[in-house]
Amino acid sequence: MISSAIIPQPLAKLPWRLIFLVAGIAGLGLITLYSAAGGSMQPWAAKQGVTILAFLTMAIGMSWIKEDTIKRLVFPGYAAIIVMLIAVDAMGFVGKGAQRWLDLGFIRLQPSEFMKPGIVLVLARFYDLLPPGAIRSWRAVWPAALMIGIPWFLILVQPDLGTATMVLLSGLTVMFLAGLPMWIFLGGAGLVAAALPIVYSMMHDYQRKRVLIFLDPESDPLGAGYHITQSKIAIGSGGVWGKGYLQGSQSHLDYLPEGHTDFVFAAMVEEWGLFGGVLLILAFAMVVRWGMNVASKGKTRFAQLTAAGLTVTIFFYVTINLMMVMGLAPVVGVPLPLVSWGGSAVLTIMICLGLLMSLERQQRTKSTLS
Repeated sequence: MISSAIIPQPLAKLPWRLIFLVAGIAGLGLITLYSAAGGSMQPWAAKQGVTILAFLTMAIGMSWIKEDTIKRLVFPGYAAIIVMLIAVDAMGFVGKGAQRWLDLGFIRLQPSEFMKPGIVLVLARFYDLLPPGAIRSWRAVWPAALMIGIPWFLILVQPDLGTATMVLLSGLTVMFLAGLPMWIFLGGAGLVAAALPIVYSMMHDYQRKRVLIFLDPESDPLGAGYHITQSKIAIGSGGVWGKGYLQGSQSHLDYLPEGHTDFVFAAMVEEWGLFGGVLLILAFAMVVRWGMNVASKGKTRFAQLTAAGLTVTIFFYVTINLMMVMGLAPVVGVPLPLVSWGGSAVLTIMICLGLLMSLERQQRTKSTLS
């Protein structure tokens, strides 16, 4: 928060350090997209800049939403997202081999993106309403499992393995933070391990190929393993200080596929080196640290679980993408937030940040009143 002597009220009460940090991450993403286009604002950087500015403004506006209002909207919002996911499976727009969008004419919506923060909010509200004495009973397990399982299945059949994985991980994290016994998670992990052969048999061919290539990318270096192989080459060739801005050969010569979306980190590190990569990771770590600080200072159970869950959602975005481009996880199509081109991930991150700023503002308000 910056003093009102510098910035007039009510803007002085905004977490400007976070906003500047987010703007810095987005700025690095924009100059990377500019480079990936061969030194041009088109077709990615210009549109991405407008998108980020619009959604950042939205996030700042969300910071004035009161916690009670958020609570009232949680269950209706969750139900609305479920209806949209069903509509996607029934009559959604098909693009790139997946049926993930609702075409409303003036805009295409990807409802699965709304479920990433949505699953956190609905579980936080559920455990906020649950009596403390019931947290170690089945009353705390089966409704939450149902609330996670329904959207997880609807998203998985689109198919969108990356988003389904994030919804599952975020939901389980909220359940864990709510205080459920550890044996439930260990037992669930055992069931998942036992079900893996069944899940694998239900996967689409391209999803199976991603798993096999993750285990052995060199088995098809010019085919399905091409993305991971070229990503590793780009990251390794950057060295400590990088090849220099606008000098990335892997992305500029089109050796690196999707260098502006899923593999934008590899394109950036090739030019900025280990130094640039570590700097970006530290910036994301500071955002996560800020979010967990909001969670630790939450005045209510709902605020604590919501802030922690939304922060973990951001963490999963970054972690899964970085592991993916470095060959430590299968390629599941999770972009690097605020850096990769595309509005869906920007919207999700800004919703998370807007809700976090709302909870942080109310913490300060309650502290002042007390």
